[in-house]
Amino acid sequence: MNDEATTAPTGERRTARPNETPRPKAELEALTRAWAMPPGWRRLSEINNSVVGIVYIGAAFVFFLLAGVLALLMRVQLAQGDNRFLGQELYNQIFTMHGTTMMFLFAVPAMEAMGVLLLPQMLAARDLPFPRLSAYAVWAYVIGGAVFFSTIFYDLAPAGGWFMYPPLTLREFSPGDNADFWLLGIGFIEISAIAGAIEIIVGVLRTRPPGMTLGKLPIFAWSMLVFAGMIVFAFPAVILATLLLEIERAFGWPFFTAARGGDPLLWQHLFWFFGHPEVYIIFLPAAGLVSMIAPTMAQRPLLAYRLIVVALIATGFFSFGLWVHHMFATGIPSLSLGFFSAASMAVAVPSGIQVFSWIGTLASGNRRFVASTPSLFILGLLFIFTIGGLTGVMVAVVPFDFQAHDTYFVVAHFHYVLVGGMVFPLFAAFYYYEPLFGRGRLSERLGRIVFWLMFVGFNLAFFPMHITGLMGMPRRVWTYSAERGWDLLNTLSTVGAFILAAGVFVFLVDLLVEFRSEHAIRQHRANPWNAGTLEWAPSDLYSIRSIPVVTSRYPLWDAPKLAEEIEAGAWYLPGTATGRRETIVSAALDGAPQYLLEMPGPGWAHVFSAIFTAAFFLLLTVKAVALAVICGVLAIIATLVWCWQLDPPPREREADIGGGVTLPTYMSGPSSHSWWAMIVLLCVAGSLYLTYIFSYLYVWTVSPAVWPVPGSPSLPALDWPTASAALFILAALAFYVADRLLPPPGRKSAAPLFILAGAALLLAAVATELYGHWQAGLRPAETSYAALVYMGGLLTGQLALVVLVMACFVFARHASGKLDDVRRVTFESTALMAWYAAAQGLAGLLLLHGFPRLLE
Repeated sequence: MNDEATTAPTGERRTARPNETPRPKAELEALTRAWAMPPGWRRLSEINNSVVGIVYIGAAFVFFLLAGVLALLMRVQLAQGDNRFLGQELYNQIFTMHGTTMMFLFAVPAMEAMGVLLLPQMLAARDLPFPRLSAYAVWAYVIGGAVFFSTIFYDLAPAGGWFMYPPLTLREFSPGDNADFWLLGIGFIEISAIAGAIEIIVGVLRTRPPGMTLGKLPIFAWSMLVFAGMIVFAFPAVILATLLLEIERAFGWPFFTAARGGDPLLWQHLFWFFGHPEVYIIFLPAAGLVSMIAPTMAQRPLLAYRLIVVALIATGFFSFGLWVHHMFATGIPSLSLGFFSAASMAVAVPSGIQVFSWIGTLASGNRRFVASTPSLFILGLLFIFTIGGLTGVMVAVVPFDFQAHDTYFVVAHFHYVLVGGMVFPLFAAFYYYEPLFGRGRLSERLGRIVFWLMFVGFNLAFFPMHITGLMGMPRRVWTYSAERGWDLLNTLSTVGAFILAAGVFVFLVDLLVEFRSEHAIRQHRANPWNAGTLEWAPSDLYSIRSIPVVTSRYPLWDAPKLAEEIEAGAWYLPGTATGRRETIVSAALDGAPQYLLEMPGPGWAHVFSAIFTAAFFLLLTVKAVALAVICGVLAIIATLVWCWQLDPPPREREADIGGGVTLPTYMSGPSSHSWWAMIVLLCVAGSLYLTYIFSYLYVWTVSPAVWPVPGSPSLPALDWPTASAALFILAALAFYVADRLLPPPGRKSAAPLFILAGAALLLAAVATELYGHWQAGLRPAETSYAALVYMGGLLTGQLALVVLVMACFVFARHASGKLDDVRRVTFESTALMAWYAAAQGLAGLLLLHGFPRLLE
């Protein structure tokens, strides 16, 4: 049950303000100067979350429109049987680009963009802790996505479906570079998504205001935390899958070729281990937005806050046990069918908890607000998403799935889930949050027109697909015989698609009217919805004037004068304590302030890093290897320049944040936000390696004949793994010694030599391991076993190369006097990466040399 009042609280907060006297005007002027945007075209270098977030959501929406145009072309083709409006190859390319753009370039980026845009305001933070990382991720996404989508105009678009199943996408059946654009382009875009996820996790856990415990965290922040955690553990699977398929296409290593021990179903396992959690990765932030909007529309706190939090976590957990839901018809064992069928039904329970909470919150609230456009979109999503959930339970029943699999029933199901669970909540958020960044609320009259066009159009477009699917119409076909009797239903679907598009067009008109004049991000002072959460407090580019103590989940309802106090600088950090951009870093559990983080300002290094990184991947696609290598080196240089500007020397050891409270201005070790970011990154690396271990063991189960047995000449003598293990251990010890040798400020030591030695030992360990297999006569292109053995070495080798680059960077910082036993964050990040690489290398030795020797 709900543990807060049933109506919006109006009592005064009991916490005393730290700054009782009015703050000097000079403080606000200094704060404004520190966060001022560069003028003109230099604004492209800005990294403020408000600017970056708007660019992010704008780019995602453009991809949504482009994918929608492709959908309309497909619907015209399918409106009547035996239609020749599009050729088969072009239709397959459009089909692939539509699905890929919607899933990879719109859905996940749009939700990540909403997090970048809204989280600092919700958490009363000046910005997320790594603003240049967010900006890098956005630039990488925009450049990579634009180039990838443009392939549709040059006959270079892939035609293997957004899922890219082998063997169709192997070189034999998909010659040319079309599939490579998908593999390298999408792999690169997923890396940028992971960068954003790291930012969000650290931001939610470490940049909260005083008093905001996890129990007072806004539901949207909870949903983004689960969302980002799921990205960390799900996206490495598709990154590994794309890497394996690209290597097979380029070098002939047989991961998916059955004739040499591979298995095409390995791709499906890896892809859907990412693909099904992605549905909930998309849904959870949208659900979080609804849980923020519904209480405001009802003017009462959200029902069952704690149950909603449990439901978010449970949904994230269950989603990783559902990937075989997509593979019931592939011949997997009956026991597995039963387990995954049960898991597919169980995930409906936490989703149902959220739906009933929203219904209860709206039903008990203010009727005037419930009639608004955001509320209409919430009511629409309740209808649409519920139908999608019910059909999801149907396809979770194995006998029914055998009948409906790969029919238009499944197409209808996942569109009801995705559009109802993500697109309608996103439009509700557009209408709800637009006053934060525009001149006022969007038109209610046009908003209602938009809603009804989209609601009616969507249901007319996709509900008939349930029937066409049950009538036997297969999905992924470019035309069909008019004698099948599917024409009328398909014509209705096409009409509905254009009505839906008309709704989106009216929304664009409404948006253009709102922003018809040149419009910069303005000061936000209004709270037109009378919302209770902190994103509606007065704000500017610095997000919030002063950081309050939070005593409830709805602080603006709890203290009606809080907004005025925040704007007057009555709370913590009313100005700039160091003369730079800054925010408070707090403890992960209770939100207690720990130190003051000095943040970087605008710059170009991250922009060039994104440009050259995108160029590296895209040039590899067209086999321009020399140019790709040059761009890769330039990307590394730009990244090092970017990182060189970080970890600045503190001007003062402590800074006054108001009310006589002082905080340290520098922190290292587990209290540092950088340490947390590296731990999250290592979780990504660990997830990637676990999916590799799964691939290794899976291929053994389907092709045990290609695995060596004890005494096989292709299995190296134990001398090789023993030598490699010794080198890994020595590398880890070298970094341990370097940690002990870091000098006091202003002095030098031998620590950098041990750091370089440790990186060299890591590379030597990987080289020894790979050379041992080569000496034993194992060649990666011969069998799937050999390919996977070398792949394991490459995964650890790329970590060793990263450690080498980081070690050289640390060496240069020591030489320039920027590294010591106080300013040690860059060393700690390098050491953590090195220790993880050594641990992964040792685990790989046990797997690759121990497992085959256990076989009889």
